[in-house]
Amino acid sequence: MASERQIEANRRNARKSTGPRSGAGKKRASRNAYTHGLNLSQSNAAFAKQVDELARKIAGPTRDAVTLEHARSAAEAELELARIRRVKLALFERASALGSLDAPKHFPSAVQEVRWLIAMDLWMTEEKGTRPPRPKLKDPSATLPSLEPQRSSEAVRRILPNLIQLDRYECRAAARRDRAIRAITKRRALDY
Repeated sequence: MASERQIEANRRNARKSTGPRSGAGKKRASRNAYTHGLNLSQSNAAFAKQVDELARKIAGPTRDAVTLEHARSAAEAELELARIRRVKLALFERASALGSLDAPKHFPSAVQEVRWLIAMDLWMTEEKGTRPPRPKLKDPSATLPSLEPQRSSEAVRRILPNLIQLDRYECRAAARRDRAIRAITKRRALDY
């Protein structure tokens, strides 16, 4: 049993951890699900046709509506797994070719960028002194090793946080597929 002191501490901590409070923070957090598009549902005629074809292959010659529904669930999950794998492959190819998933940056930090912009603003308005030097664009692919095994491993290291995020989607889709297949198998065992 929690004491009054523990309950009050829990309430204080809960008030602190309510997510972003500023408008910019809320806007940024609302876009989290759209970074790679895997949370968006596929709802077009071509996708529905693919699901139906794969569901028919999974269900076999049965006419049972429940088995067909489980087969549709398994087919949707399998197609989602294929989509996740394509996203992973695209991440890897981009990191291998460009060295990074993000656009190259001119400045190592936002503070240095602001300082340069202020210096440019002063130079343009007062026209005194020398113009601030233009920042040099850092090429992320220049830091990748040139030999293939090392280049691939470095690309994977750079995209590892993104791959970990995608793993959650892959595990969910695989679990949905496996649940549907188990339900089909169980249903067939009951029929025989």
